[in-house]
Amino acid sequence: MAFHADHMPLRRPANADRRSALFRERPFDVVERWALGVGWSLMPSRIAGLPRLWKMCFDDALAPDYALPDPERALDNPPGLAGIVHDLTLPTLLAAYRRGLYPLAHIPPLKWWSPPNRSLLFFKNLHISNNLARLMRQHRYTVTFDRDFEAVIAACAGRRQGRWHLTWITPRIMRLYAEAYDAGHAHSFEVWNAAGELVAGGYGLACGAAFSAESQFAREKNASRIGMTVLNWHLAQWGFHFNDGKLMGPLWEAMGFRDVPRAKYLGKLADAVRQPGKIGRWQVEADIDTVSRWQPAHR
Repeated sequence: MAFHADHMPLRRPANADRRSALFRERPFDVVERWALGVGWSLMPSRIAGLPRLWKMCFDDALAPDYALPDPERALDNPPGLAGIVHDLTLPTLLAAYRRGLYPLAHIPPLKWWSPPNRSLLFFKNLHISNNLARLMRQHRYTVTFDRDFEAVIAACAGRRQGRWHLTWITPRIMRLYAEAYDAGHAHSFEVWNAAGELVAGGYGLACGAAFSAESQFAREKNASRIGMTVLNWHLAQWGFHFNDGKLMGPLWEAMGFRDVPRAKYLGKLADAVRQPGKIGRWQVEADIDTVSRWQPAHR
């Protein structure tokens, strides 16, 4: 299927009161995030990068640079640190993604990142395990796109069982990506069980033919894998060049993501963002059973 622009009308922003309730941190949550963020920074594997981080912050305080940094000049330690975020508006966010930068910080200051290796899924490499395919054909779940972005991003920022509650998805970040969603650039997938409960989901940002996965959550085993697989099927059919997972992890590796050096990634990104893009609300165009039988290498 050819890649095309989507001109469907955008949905009006969700109720402001609902967003205000979902996109918030209690005072205890703020203190906890700061404490865990400091602890995370002081871990032995990261503490060596603190002097250069402090120098960047000091230099920026003396002479703030409001331009987007050069992703190819990011630091080696901390790996991928490119600059300090000053202007966190939607136009700046979109411009940053087109350059291969993304914002992230557990505690201030918010920083731009461009890691030395990027975890990318080229759709011919997507792996759907036999167990996952069987689960998808049991018709226990339904997948939708852009039905409840607010609930998805709030769940991604929420607590995870058995894990410390350390998140970079702060209310500031949630409001920004919700604005991107209202403008048709950010998108969510939702996974619903037979009882109609939201049991998994994820969200990301599309620029041209590049999609950047931001975060996902799951309340039932393998539910988020189903949602991500359905999303990748659609991205491939719509002509996207790749799904950018940013940093490699066990889930990405199992699905077929591969590390790509920064220079190669930036070249592929430049080609992808020149495409017209698919802006607007997305809709699922194939059922889960069809996606479960997908053989990407033979497309």
